[in-house]
Amino acid sequence: MSHFDREGFDACLGQWPGVTFVDQWDSHVAKVGDKVFAVLGERENWRLVIKCSEESFEILTSLQGIGQAPYFAKRKWISISDSAPLQSGELDHYLRRSYQLVAAGLTKKQRAELGVALF
Repeated sequence: MSHFDREGFDACLGQWPGVTFVDQWDSHVAKVGDKVFAVLGERENWRLVIKCSEESFEILTSLQGIGQAPYFAKRKWISISDSAPLQSGELDHYLRRSYQLVAAGLTKKQRAELGVALF
């Protein structure tokens, strides 16, 4: 199963507390609470869009197939193509980190209601 298809994307991210999926922007979007943390662009050239730390942003955007995400006004959102040189475990790590970064922006009450624990 690949992170770059809906089934793999949902299987990986759907096991985390508070995650919901919606279809918007011609994409499949994962949210925690009401906040986007990952986007699966469903086109002929599949892409994942996620939030990352400043350090990861600098490292990852230097790799072939990874760049700053278009349409996301704030820095630290990256677009990862299905041809990027990341292994499945690395993608898991960065997807999980995006979830954590976005969940940290929720209120304590929201996190408690969703069962989200920051680690």
